[in-house]
Amino acid sequence: MLIRVGSRGSRLALTQAELAASRLRGPGVEIALVPITTAGDKDRTKPFGQIGARGVFVKELEEALLENRIDVAVHSAKDMTSSDPHGLAVGAYLEREDPRDALCGADAIRPGMRIGTASARRRAQLLALEPTLSIEPLRGNIDTRLRKRGERGLDAIVLAACGLDRLGLSGEIGLRLEPDVMLPEAAQGALALQTRAGEDELVAHVDHAETRRRVEAERRVVRVVEGGCLAPVAAHHDGTTLTALIAAEDGSWVERRTGADPDALGRELADESRRHA
Repeated sequence: MLIRVGSRGSRLALTQAELAASRLRGPGVEIALVPITTAGDKDRTKPFGQIGARGVFVKELEEALLENRIDVAVHSAKDMTSSDPHGLAVGAYLEREDPRDALCGADAIRPGMRIGTASARRRAQLLALEPTLSIEPLRGNIDTRLRKRGERGLDAIVLAACGLDRLGLSGEIGLRLEPDVMLPEAAQGALALQTRAGEDELVAHVDHAETRRRVEAERRVVRVVEGGCLAPVAAHHDGTTLTALIAAEDGSWVERRTGADPDALGRELADESRRHA
Protein backbone atom coordinates (compact mmCIF):
# COMPACT_ATOMS: atom_id res chain seq x y z
CA MET A 1 0.00 0.00 0.00
CA LEU A 2 1.23 3.48 -0.91
CA ILE A 3 0.36 6.40 1.40
CA ARG A 4 0.85 9.86 -0.09
CA VAL A 5 1.89 12.22 2.69
CA GLY A 6 1.49 15.93 2.03
CA SER A 7 3.61 18.59 3.68
CA ARG A 8 4.74 22.14 3.29
CA GLY A 9 8.07 22.36 1.54
CA SER A 10 10.19 24.10 4.17
CA ARG A 11 13.10 22.30 5.80
CA LEU A 12 11.24 22.05 9.08
CA ALA A 13 8.00 20.86 7.48
CA LEU A 14 9.78 18.16 5.49
CA THR A 15 11.68 17.07 8.60
CA GLN A 16 8.37 16.77 10.41
CA ALA A 17 6.81 14.91 7.48
CA GLU A 18 9.68 12.44 7.48
CA LEU A 19 9.20 11.95 11.21
CA ALA A 20 5.56 11.08 10.56
CA ALA A 21 6.52 8.88 7.61
CA SER A 22 8.97 6.92 9.76
CA ARG A 23 6.10 6.06 12.13
CA LEU A 24 3.75 5.08 9.31
CA ARG A 25 6.15 2.89 7.35
CA GLY A 26 5.87 -0.81 7.95
CA PRO A 27 5.55 -4.17 6.19
CA GLY A 28 3.69 -3.59 2.95
CA VAL A 29 3.43 0.19 3.52
CA GLU A 30 5.34 2.65 1.34
CA ILE A 31 5.36 6.41 1.81
CA ALA A 32 5.56 9.09 -0.88
CA LEU A 33 6.20 12.64 0.39
CA VAL A 34 4.33 15.33 -1.56
CA PRO A 35 5.51 18.93 -0.97
CA ILE A 36 2.74 21.53 -1.29
CA THR A 37 3.10 25.32 -1.19
CA THR A 38 0.63 27.17 1.04
CA ALA A 39 -0.55 30.77 1.07
CA GLY A 40 1.67 31.44 4.06
CA ASP A 41 4.68 30.18 2.12
CA LYS A 42 3.93 32.22 -1.00
CA ASP A 43 3.83 35.56 0.82
CA ARG A 44 6.48 35.86 3.50
CA THR A 45 6.35 39.63 3.95
CA LYS A 46 2.77 40.63 4.81
CA PRO A 47 1.42 40.20 8.33
CA PHE A 48 -0.68 37.06 8.71
CA GLY A 49 -3.87 39.10 8.98
CA GLN A 50 -3.39 40.45 5.46
CA ILE A 51 -3.08 37.01 3.84
CA GLY A 52 -5.72 35.22 5.89
CA ALA A 53 -6.59 34.17 9.39
CA ARG A 54 -5.45 31.08 11.26
CA GLY A 55 -4.93 28.30 8.72
CA VAL A 56 -2.75 30.09 6.15
CA PHE A 57 -0.25 27.23 6.38
CA VAL A 58 -2.78 24.41 6.10
CA LYS A 59 -5.55 25.33 3.62
CA GLU A 60 -3.81 24.05 0.49
CA LEU A 61 -2.90 20.79 2.22
CA GLU A 62 -6.51 20.33 3.25
CA GLU A 63 -7.66 21.01 -0.30
CA ALA A 64 -5.23 18.38 -1.57
CA LEU A 65 -6.77 15.89 0.86
CA LEU A 66 -10.31 16.69 -0.21
CA GLU A 67 -9.31 16.42 -3.88
CA ASN A 68 -7.66 13.02 -3.25
CA ARG A 69 -4.20 14.23 -4.30
CA ILE A 70 -2.73 13.09 -0.97
CA ASP A 71 -3.88 10.65 1.70
CA VAL A 72 -2.40 12.24 4.84
CA ALA A 73 -1.46 15.84 5.60
CA VAL A 74 1.18 16.54 8.24
CA HIS A 75 0.67 19.82 10.08
CA SER A 76 2.22 21.63 12.98
CA ALA A 77 -0.95 21.35 15.02
CA LYS A 78 -0.67 24.97 16.18
CA ASP A 79 -1.13 26.13 12.57
CA MET A 80 -4.51 24.44 12.20
CA THR A 81 -7.87 26.08 12.61
CA SER A 82 -9.58 25.28 15.89
CA SER A 83 -12.08 22.97 14.17
CA ASP A 84 -11.66 20.48 11.34
CA PRO A 85 -13.15 21.34 7.92
CA HIS A 86 -16.11 19.25 6.82
CA GLY A 87 -14.90 15.93 5.43
CA LEU A 88 -11.55 15.95 7.26
CA ALA A 89 -10.36 14.75 10.67
CA VAL A 90 -7.17 14.52 12.71
CA GLY A 91 -6.51 10.78 12.58
CA ALA A 92 -3.47 10.96 14.85
CA TYR A 93 -1.32 13.24 16.94
CA LEU A 94 2.30 12.24 17.37
CA GLU A 95 3.65 12.48 20.89
CA ARG A 96 4.08 16.11 21.78
CA GLU A 97 7.55 17.62 22.02
CA ASP A 98 8.56 20.78 23.91
CA PRO A 99 5.57 23.16 23.71
CA ARG A 100 7.46 26.19 25.01
CA ASP A 101 8.53 29.31 23.17
CA ALA A 102 12.25 29.94 22.90
CA LEU A 103 14.21 33.19 23.14
CA CYS A 104 17.07 33.13 20.63
CA GLY A 105 19.95 35.59 20.82
CA ALA A 106 19.67 36.35 24.54
CA ASP A 107 19.33 34.45 27.80
CA ALA A 108 16.85 36.83 29.41
CA ILE A 109 14.25 39.45 28.55
CA ARG A 110 15.60 42.87 29.51
CA PRO A 111 14.13 46.39 29.33
CA GLY A 112 14.44 48.14 25.98
CA MET A 113 15.32 45.07 23.92
CA ARG A 114 14.38 44.80 20.25
CA ILE A 115 12.69 41.44 19.75
CA GLY A 116 11.43 40.01 16.47
CA THR A 117 8.23 37.99 16.09
CA ALA A 118 5.25 37.82 13.73
CA SER A 119 2.98 36.38 16.42
CA ALA A 120 0.34 38.61 18.00
CA ARG A 121 0.20 36.17 20.93
CA ARG A 122 3.91 36.52 21.61
CA ARG A 123 3.83 40.29 21.09
CA ALA A 124 1.01 40.74 23.60
CA GLN A 125 2.66 38.65 26.29
CA LEU A 126 6.10 40.16 25.78
CA LEU A 127 4.76 43.70 26.10
CA ALA A 128 2.71 42.75 29.16
CA LEU A 129 5.88 41.33 30.69
CA GLU A 130 8.08 44.32 29.77
CA PRO A 131 6.35 47.37 28.22
CA THR A 132 9.64 48.99 27.18
CA LEU A 133 10.37 46.29 24.61
CA SER A 134 10.36 47.11 20.91
CA ILE A 135 8.58 44.25 19.12
CA GLU A 136 9.45 44.15 15.43
CA PRO A 137 7.67 42.07 12.75
CA LEU A 138 9.69 39.10 11.57
CA ARG A 139 8.52 36.39 9.16
CA GLY A 140 10.13 33.55 7.23
CA ASN A 141 11.23 30.03 7.99
CA ILE A 142 13.43 29.29 10.98
CA ASP A 143 16.72 29.64 9.10
CA THR A 144 15.59 32.95 7.59
CA ARG A 145 14.50 34.38 10.91
CA LEU A 146 17.73 33.38 12.61
CA ARG A 147 19.67 35.06 9.81
CA LYS A 148 17.53 38.20 9.90
CA ARG A 149 18.13 38.58 13.62
CA GLY A 150 21.78 39.26 12.89
CA GLU A 151 21.18 41.29 9.74
CA ARG A 152 18.73 43.62 11.49
CA GLY A 153 20.66 43.82 14.73
CA LEU A 154 17.79 42.49 16.82
CA ASP A 155 18.58 41.60 20.41
CA ALA A 156 16.51 38.43 20.20
CA ILE A 157 13.75 36.61 18.37
CA VAL A 158 11.13 34.21 19.68
CA LEU A 159 10.52 30.85 18.00
CA ALA A 160 8.87 27.57 18.94
CA ALA A 161 11.40 25.45 20.81
CA CYS A 162 10.17 22.24 19.19
CA GLY A 163 11.04 23.44 15.68
CA LEU A 164 14.58 24.32 16.71
CA ASP A 165 14.94 20.96 18.44
CA ARG A 166 13.71 19.06 15.37
CA LEU A 167 16.23 20.83 13.14
CA GLY A 168 19.13 20.27 15.52
CA LEU A 169 19.29 23.98 16.32
CA SER A 170 18.80 23.78 20.08
CA GLY A 171 22.10 25.60 20.52
CA GLU A 172 20.42 28.77 19.22
CA ILE A 173 18.16 28.85 22.28
CA GLY A 174 19.19 31.24 25.03
CA LEU A 175 16.12 30.69 27.18
CA ARG A 176 13.11 28.38 27.05
CA LEU A 177 10.17 30.47 28.24
CA GLU A 178 8.07 28.65 30.81
CA PRO A 179 4.29 28.67 30.30
CA ASP A 180 3.77 30.83 33.38
CA VAL A 181 5.88 33.48 31.63
CA MET A 182 4.61 33.03 28.07
CA LEU A 183 1.66 30.73 27.49
CA PRO A 184 2.17 28.75 24.27
CA GLU A 185 -0.05 28.65 21.23
CA ALA A 186 -2.75 26.00 21.50
CA ALA A 187 -1.33 22.66 20.26
CA GLN A 188 2.25 23.97 20.02
CA GLY A 189 4.77 21.13 20.01
CA ALA A 190 2.40 18.56 18.49
CA LEU A 191 2.24 17.18 14.96
CA ALA A 192 -1.21 16.43 13.56
CA LEU A 193 -1.81 13.79 10.89
CA GLN A 194 -4.97 14.79 9.07
CA THR A 195 -6.98 12.42 6.86
CA ARG A 196 -10.28 12.34 5.08
CA ALA A 197 -13.14 11.56 7.47
CA GLY A 198 -13.56 7.82 7.79
CA GLU A 199 -10.00 7.07 6.65
CA ASP A 200 -8.27 7.60 9.97
CA GLU A 201 -7.30 3.90 10.03
CA LEU A 202 -4.36 4.92 7.85
CA VAL A 203 -2.74 6.67 10.82
CA ALA A 204 -4.72 5.73 13.94
CA HIS A 205 -2.09 3.23 15.09
CA VAL A 206 0.44 6.04 15.69
CA ASP A 207 -1.95 8.26 17.67
CA HIS A 208 -0.65 9.33 21.09
CA ALA A 209 -3.70 9.38 23.34
CA GLU A 210 -2.35 11.74 26.01
CA THR A 211 -1.24 14.29 23.43
CA ARG A 212 -4.68 14.10 21.83
CA ARG A 213 -6.38 14.69 25.19
CA ARG A 214 -4.36 17.80 25.93
CA VAL A 215 -4.29 19.27 22.43
CA GLU A 216 -8.00 18.79 21.79
CA ALA A 217 -8.77 20.61 25.05
CA GLU A 218 -6.55 23.51 23.97
CA ARG A 219 -8.10 23.68 20.50
CA ARG A 220 -11.55 23.59 22.07
CA VAL A 221 -10.82 26.68 24.17
CA VAL A 222 -9.68 28.59 21.09
CA ARG A 223 -12.74 27.43 19.16
CA VAL A 224 -15.05 28.81 21.85
CA VAL A 225 -13.15 32.08 22.10
CA GLU A 226 -13.08 32.21 18.28
CA GLY A 227 -9.50 33.44 18.20
CA GLY A 228 -7.75 33.80 14.85
CA CYS A 229 -4.13 34.24 13.89
CA LEU A 230 -4.17 37.89 14.98
CA ALA A 231 -6.19 37.36 18.14
CA PRO A 232 -3.80 37.07 21.08
CA VAL A 233 -5.26 33.83 22.43
CA ALA A 234 -3.23 31.04 24.02
CA ALA A 235 -4.01 27.73 25.67
CA HIS A 236 -1.90 25.03 27.28
CA HIS A 237 -2.71 21.80 29.11
CA ASP A 238 0.18 20.53 31.24
CA GLY A 239 -1.46 17.18 31.94
CA THR A 240 -3.19 18.36 35.07
CA THR A 241 -4.30 21.92 34.49
CA LEU A 242 -5.75 23.67 31.45
CA THR A 243 -4.69 27.32 31.27
CA ALA A 244 -5.79 29.87 28.69
CA LEU A 245 -5.46 33.58 28.13
CA ILE A 246 -6.65 36.38 25.93
CA ALA A 247 -4.93 39.75 25.69
CA ALA A 248 -4.72 43.10 24.00
CA GLU A 249 -2.11 43.02 21.25
CA ASP A 250 -0.30 45.94 22.86
CA GLY A 251 -0.10 44.06 26.15
CA SER A 252 -2.15 46.66 27.99
CA TRP A 253 -4.30 43.90 29.50
CA VAL A 254 -3.99 40.14 29.80
CA GLU A 255 -6.65 37.84 31.21
CA ARG A 256 -5.37 34.40 32.24
CA ARG A 257 -7.64 31.69 33.59
CA THR A 258 -7.42 28.02 34.55
CA GLY A 259 -10.16 25.41 34.62
CA ALA A 260 -11.14 21.85 33.80
CA ASP A 261 -13.88 22.59 31.25
CA PRO A 262 -12.58 23.99 27.91
CA ASP A 263 -16.01 25.34 26.97
CA ALA A 264 -16.50 27.20 30.24
CA LEU A 265 -12.95 28.52 30.10
CA GLY A 266 -13.44 29.72 26.54
CA ARG A 267 -16.71 31.48 27.38
CA GLU A 268 -15.10 33.16 30.38
CA LEU A 269 -12.26 34.52 28.25
CA ALA A 270 -14.66 35.65 25.53
CA ASP A 271 -16.61 37.57 28.17
CA GLU A 272 -13.39 39.19 29.40
CA SER A 273 -12.50 40.22 25.85
CA ARG A 274 -15.89 41.90 25.41
CA ARG A 275 -15.48 43.63 28.76
CA HIS A 276 -12.21 45.18 27.57
CA ALA A 277 -13.58 46.13 24.14
